[in-house]
Amino acid sequence: MLGPTASGKTEMAIKLAGHLGAEIISVDSMQVYRGMDIGTAKPTVLERAGIVHHLIDVADPSEEFSVAAFRRLGRRVLSETEAPAIVISGGSGLHFRALVDPLSFAPTDPDLRGELESRQTEQLVTDLLEADPGAAAFVDVANSRRVIRAVEIYQLTGETPSTRAATAAAEDVRRYVPEVAFEAIGLDPGAGLEDRIDVRLRQMREAGLVDEVRSIAPRMGRTARNAVGYREVLAALNGEVSMDQALELASVSTKKLARKQRTWFQRDPRIRWIPWIDDPDQRLRRILETFD
Repeated sequence: MLGPTASGKTEMAIKLAGHLGAEIISVDSMQVYRGMDIGTAKPTVLERAGIVHHLIDVADPSEEFSVAAFRRLGRRVLSETEAPAIVISGGSGLHFRALVDPLSFAPTDPDLRGELESRQTEQLVTDLLEADPGAAAFVDVANSRRVIRAVEIYQLTGETPSTRAATAAAEDVRRYVPEVAFEAIGLDPGAGLEDRIDVRLRQMREAGLVDEVRSIAPRMGRTARNAVGYREVLAALNGEVSMDQALELASVSTKKLARKQRTWFQRDPRIRWIPWIDDPDQRLRRILETFD
């Protein structure tokens, strides 16, 4: 099992899979959506030719495709594939860990979620701490979304944050003990990452990003509409900002997301990091040397 690349992931994943005769699992949270191609830097049909790609184009943008659903499909691929290797590639640390680690996902209830979202966060925090005085050690009580989710889980299952954190599986997650054996390489994006992001966004605009967003906007659900790049272009299409402003906001959001992803992956002690190399063939050689 080969792990995620933090930058230049699509090109390297395809090159590596071709070298190994492997299939690819994408752990990109937005490439799962059909029609969201340009803005997610989804590999084209031509780029995918000859290499089986999984977890791409498996959901409609109207769906709220959860990490739990992603895990189920990904684990099925891992159990059924006959390929000599699988290359896991993508920027979502949560989706990567859901695929290889013993994460568990509690049920959800849209009606209950809506009711909780209508309540004051301060009262929800009070309710949570009354049920579980130690909850603040496991839930960021300043984050309303996390508080709502913790209360939702408690009301649906009776499990508090403390009881969920006390399981053997949760301890394995904290200690980075995997359920699925793998080897992981991280490509440090290097000092030129922000310049490459700006270039890529210009290329996306030239390739038709605005038209892509316009065409799928009527059927985009909450998750899809909040994707970086799509969110900003939608704001421009709605007349909230100019398109130039939208692309500038998308640049800022993308750079922020890249820093967040880098921090997430750098916490994982199982990933071996190699420095950025501009030449993709040299990058591939360095990856293969690291695995030897």
